Amino acid sequence: MLKANFHTHTTFCDGRDTPEEMVRTAIALGFGQIGFSGHMDFDCHMVLEEYFAEIRRLRQKYNGVIDIIAGIELDNMYDPACAKNAEYTIGSTHFLNIPSEQPLAIDLTKEQFVSICHRYFHDDYLSMSRAYYDLVGRSFDRMHCDIIGHFDLIVRFNDELHCLDEGAKSYYLPALEAMENLCKEDVIFEVNCGAYNRRRRKELYPNTFLLKHLKEFGGRIMINSDAHQKELLSGGFDFAVNKAIECGFKYVNIMKHDENGKVIFQEELLSSLK
Repeated sequence: MLKANFHTHTTFCDGRDTPEEMVRTAIALGFGQIGFSGHMDFDCHMVLEEYFAEIRRLRQKYNGVIDIIAGIELDNMYDPACAKNAEYTIGSTHFLNIPSEQPLAIDLTKEQFVSICHRYFHDDYLSMSRAYYDLVGRSFDRMHCDIIGHFDLIVRFNDELHCLDEGAKSYYLPALEAMENLCKEDVIFEVNCGAYNRRRRKELYPNTFLLKHLKEFGGRIMINSDAHQKELLSGGFDFAVNKAIECGFKYVNIMKHDENGKVIFQEELLSSLK
């Protein structure tokens, strides 16, 4: 099994468990690395000084036991300056560039998702998805992120609403255009297990169709659980490893500190994780 996770939420944002509880769980699972990626967006953001101080404390306490990395999950529409002291950035798109009185997340509730489409896109879910992928395609330009988070989050409620035909060209062509543009930046795409873990989706992010095209575009991947509680820290890893292999990938990326304390990406053979 994969022994690392880099999309981890704690009580500093919307997670259930403290960073130390997550670290202890990671150690019990035999992890070599854990990366924290607290939210920085309009609905959920941290006191960064306290967050980074706690990670430094844990790194010192568990030195030689586990490699702890301080990251941020930054929203596409949020101020990128807040990530300047992070060791890595997951660039995610939870909000759309729409003229709302206050920023509205597309993945918070089904009711809010439907309301956004009704009010700003005249009930046209395809138009809404095109606006989403247009913004996602500019993620690197806006955030200079290291990792693209849950690429097709726009389908968060689709298993229930069936409002988008994920197999239709009208839906997936804008997604593929955004994906191909991001691949040119050599940014890492996460295979995100979060919705699958919590039984919100039968598919991972990106779905199988998009993941196969990501391989064709020469994209690189990492697998993350998007854990908001310690019990799901490694949730979905076996499924994701098998899905990545099915889609043609041979390697998955992890992060670690090198001998100089710099965070680097390192490839691991997927077949060795089965």
